[in-house]
Amino acid sequence: MANFTTLTSRVMPLPINDIDTDQIIPAQFLKVTDKNNLADALFFNWRYNDDKSIKADFIINKPESKGCQILLAGDNFGCGSSREHAPWALTSYGFRAVISTSFADIFRNNSLKNGLIPIIVDDETHKMLFDLVEEMPNVELTVDLASQKLILPNGSVEFPIDPFNKTCLLNGVDELGYILGFEKQIAEFEAKM
Repeated sequence: MANFTTLTSRVMPLPINDIDTDQIIPAQFLKVTDKNNLADALFFNWRYNDDKSIKADFIINKPESKGCQILLAGDNFGCGSSREHAPWALTSYGFRAVISTSFADIFRNNSLKNGLIPIIVDDETHKMLFDLVEEMPNVELTVDLASQKLILPNGSVEFPIDPFNKTCLLNGVDELGYILGFEKQIAEFEAKM
């Protein structure tokens, strides 16, 4: 996993509440074990018609959404089943952060383990961000993980993240990688036993 320090990107707005993991990635894509090739499956039923042609009016298919690494979602993002494929699909597409007022716990944990930052903001900030993106479609926001700040053109807001996940993300390691960072100390302890 790549380390995460700061990210500056345009924002793709998706003002839909209660987007569940089946909408993020439908069940027919859950058989794969390669997390890197799920970009085309992201929001599959919303992106494609029944004949697999692209729905040009869906936000992710619009030219202005190309290259956006920050997703601004509605309330309660990632609810539903516990599929880890949901953050896999989001990161495979290129998203590194999702902003919402709330996330389902399992989705939030799966995201953090896969290098995707779930940023929780209050209702007022959330509304202001949607207004900002509507007024300035090319606006860029910066996610500064070390300071836990979302930097806006006119200021910044802090976001919560637990210290362990923050450390892992800043160092580009998962839980196992974190433990392996103590390999020397573990070996010394075992030698004493």
